Amino acid sequence: MSVVTPGESPHEDPGPEVDVDREMTVDELAARVGVTVRNLRAYSARGLLPPPRMVGRTGFYGREHVTRLVLVREMLAEGYSLAMIERTLASAPVNASTATLALHRALLAPWLPSEPEVITGAELATRAGVPEDPALVDRLVELGLVRRLGDGDLEVRDPALLAAGLQVVGLGVPPDALIDAQTRVNEHVRAIAQTYVQMFVATGWQAFVDAGAPADRLETVLDTVSRLQPVAAQAVLAAFRTEMAAAVEAAVETALSQLQGE
Repeated sequence: MSVVTPGESPHEDPGPEVDVDREMTVDELAARVGVTVRNLRAYSARGLLPPPRMVGRTGFYGREHVTRLVLVREMLAEGYSLAMIERTLASAPVNASTATLALHRALLAPWLPSEPEVITGAELATRAGVPEDPALVDRLVELGLVRRLGDGDLEVRDPALLAAGLQVVGLGVPPDALIDAQTRVNEHVRAIAQTYVQMFVATGWQAFVDAGAPADRLETVLDTVSRLQPVAAQAVLAAFRTEMAAAVEAAVETALSQLQGE
């Protein structure tokens, strides 16, 4: 069932007389799915659609473009922003079916960070309380925390992580030292994430696949995915607190020993 986005007409079933595999121009595709050409071009510019087959200066679109457009409209109707849709579909198979894309969306959406934030390099430096430094931005780009958009704008991929980092800088930690530390932390967090994902894949997901992906068990799988994130985060935080306490205790003992020896 397709969902109509605001300001666009519902997409009627083309009926058996329409060749669903026939290639279409951009105007025909827009009319077929019930979107404006302007919106369609905007979706293409964001990478939400696979590129068309070009013949000279004319692009031709097929079934996979219809599938993607229907999914984009459904996600918009569900409250997803274009930025969130872009991130959700970035790793989806280009020629995936509507059902596969819907499953991909449902599995991935709970794990995506909050909406990206666009700021300038100068604004970032002001918020960090340090002079503007392109080399520092380069390190953030290399770490995957920000992306350059041009004209001095930066896209902060995870604003919550930036906010936490700025708080650490506010405690007197130099930005370069924080980036060094975050680079190492990311490596450990990546390993932790893979551990939990592999656990889920080897148990719940594999059992679902082995059973032939029955529709009556899909909701259970999706519920497990949505609940896995907070449970895993809670477990990691609990373990972190324990290890942090042990590390602080050891560091304090070493510091006190040094003071006594002076």
